[in-house]
This record gives sequence, structure tokens and C-alpha cells, in this order.
Amino acid sequence: MKNLVSVLLTVLAFRSGLHADDWNQFRGPARDNLSRETGLLDQWPDGGPERVLTVTGLGEGYSTVAVVGDLLYTMGNIDGGEHVIAVDRRSGEIVWKTRNGDEYREGQGNGPRGTPTVVDGMVYALGGNGDLICCDATTGQTVWKKNILQEFGGSNITWGISESVLVDNGTVICTPGGSRATVVALNAKTGTVRWASQVPESPQASYASPVIATAGRVRQYVVFTSKGIVGIRTKDGQAMWGQNKSSNGTANCATPLIIDNQVFSSSDYGTGAELVTLTSRGNMTTANGVYHTRDMKNHHGGMVYLDGFVYGSSGDILSCVNLKTGQPTWRERSMKGSVVYADGKIVFRHEGGDVVLLAAKSDSYQELGRFVQPDRSSRPAWSHPVIANGQLFLRDMDKLLVYNIAKWDCRWCR
Repeated sequence: MKNLVSVLLTVLAFRSGLHADDWNQFRGPARDNLSRETGLLDQWPDGGPERVLTVTGLGEGYSTVAVVGDLLYTMGNIDGGEHVIAVDRRSGEIVWKTRNGDEYREGQGNGPRGTPTVVDGMVYALGGNGDLICCDATTGQTVWKKNILQEFGGSNITWGISESVLVDNGTVICTPGGSRATVVALNAKTGTVRWASQVPESPQASYASPVIATAGRVRQYVVFTSKGIVGIRTKDGQAMWGQNKSSNGTANCATPLIIDNQVFSSSDYGTGAELVTLTSRGNMTTANGVYHTRDMKNHHGGMVYLDGFVYGSSGDILSCVNLKTGQPTWRERSMKGSVVYADGKIVFRHEGGDVVLLAAKSDSYQELGRFVQPDRSSRPAWSHPVIANGQLFLRDMDKLLVYNIAKWDCRWCR
């Protein structure tokens, strides 16, 4: 019996090491697009890894998925309304769907843009019309809901509210971009306002999502608004600093990267990226520009930071950029899309449908596999790829395709 227990504990530890955690929100647990997964395929076979599941019935939408336990969470236009959806990740069956508001419809593609955030047994989801809901993660029962545009004097942006809300220490952070508040902190249990922050010049919301930074002893939320990045003190909503060299007047979409006490932000439409250093004195922080570069003009595919280098699409050129200098170390043309990192490799999803595995190397572009996503919708493949529990998740409007990218069959590995 003792030997059996020892074997079981070894197996559990092995599995725990290979399946590091769930992917509970947009860009992962730390909002950095870095998966802690290990034991993944070093190369993909011809035609790509094995597809183990296809989920249908998710409706229109560019939301990707959050993966927590046995359930997947996403959003879509279904049955005439915008819904938050929970799916059994083994069977692909829809467990529950909860209406969040009216359908969001727009010429570039209908449906919600944000991804649900799952924290402490609750799901928080913000839709394309500004409808924010908190519901029970197991049952889908609504706990509270509100429209952040209506409540805080905001108006919708050109391609719809796209933010994936941040939940931090019992507080929901979101960006109505209104006349009564640019950014708000809401009680996660009740939805009541904890603070409302009005940023100078009253910018609208943009298409990025908030992240957390700490400089010295000052903890702050970094938010990419329609007019630039801002730093907002977490405890009271005080707007402390702002920079706009990475901002354009059309759409700021890429969530900023936080690297120690520095912030790297980027946008397309010819603008590029900037690196700023945060310095705190007392309870205030200032931001000082390090450089601006046009060699990373990230549209909406997001970026990852690894060991001194930033990877992401600069326009339609997949690039690796040295963080210290802003200079590219390699470029690969005709590669506009989104990225996620895991186990020494980067998965790139082209907006046209190709999915590429490449080595996370700063000195050269090296492909390790490629396949064309089957069952493509008529819309661009803008939903970001997700890696969790040895699997790769690709949302494409009504469908979700799930692939085993572990070195073993991972369909029942939890």
C-alpha cells in the first residue's frame, strides 16, 4: 500500500508540474500571455496536432476562452441576445448560458469582443454594448449587472467595447471612458462603486485591457485609453501619470506589457511603441520615456515579453524587438496575428487562419510546425489562441476547436 501511495503521489506531482494552472482570463493568470505549461510538443506533425474536440453553438463573437477546472467560459450572440457561456471542456456540451444584454452588431463582425474573467467562483464579463455582468461560475445565475456606459456617461466606441475586465483583490476594474468616470473600481460581490477616476482630458475607452504594475511601493493599474496609457493608483483611483507616444487617434488595442518598473505599449496605424520607466516617491508615481520605436506597431494581436525581448506582429510583420533598444532582431513578413507563449515556444495565429509553432528565439525565426485551421468562418481569426492543461484552444465565431499539444493524450488529464 505504501508503494502504491508513493506511486500515486509521484504521478500527481508529475501531472501538476506539467499542467501548471488554468487560464482564467484574457492573456492568462498574470495577463502577460505566458503559459506555465510544460511537456508540450516540440514540433507539430504535418497537418498540425490532433484535434480532440469541436464545440459549436457559441454564436457570433471575437471573445476567446477562459479555462477553469472542467469548464470553459466565453461569450457570443445567441438567440437574439449577448450571452455568457459555460462549456464542459471534456464533452463540449454547453452547461449554461446567461443573457448579458442585447446583441452587439457591427460591420467588422457581430458579437462581444471581451473575454470573461473567472475569479473565486464568479464570472465577470463585459459585452460590446457596455453590459457588465457577474454570475455564478457553476450555475450561471446572475449576481449583479449594470451597463457601464449608461452609468458613467460613456458612449460606445467605433468597433464596440472590447475590454476584458480585471478583477483584483475583490475589485472589478473597467473603463467606461465617460463624462463621470474614465476608469472605475467596483465591489466584485455587489457591483457598487469603490472609486471613480476621471483622467485629464476625459478620454474614451479604447480596445485594450487593464494590467497591474508596481513601482516602488505604489501599486497601480495601467490602462490604455483612447488618448494614451495612464497609471491609476489602486487604492483610491488617483490618476498619476500619462504618456501618449504609443497612442493613435483610431484604435489602441494592444494590452501593455509590464516588465518590472517599465511599461511597453504599442499601437498600429503608423504609430509604433514606447517604453517608459516608472519612478515612485511617496505615494505618487511619474513616468519617464526611454524611447519610441516604429519597429513594433502592434494592432490587436497582442505581444509577449521573454528574457529581454518583445515578440508580436508589427503591422503584418511578425517581429522580435530588443526591449532595451527598441530595435528588431528578426522579422518575418506576411504574419499579422496573435501570439501566446508556452514551454520555450510561441504559438502564432494568423488572422487568415494559419496556426504556426515557432521557437522562442531572439536571434532567428524558426518554425516548428504549421497548419491551416479547418472549418473557418468568413470572419478574420482575431480571437487570441489559449494554451491550458496541455491543449490549444482556437475560437472562430460559432466554433471552438481544441487540440492536444502535449506529449501525451490530454483529453482526460485533469
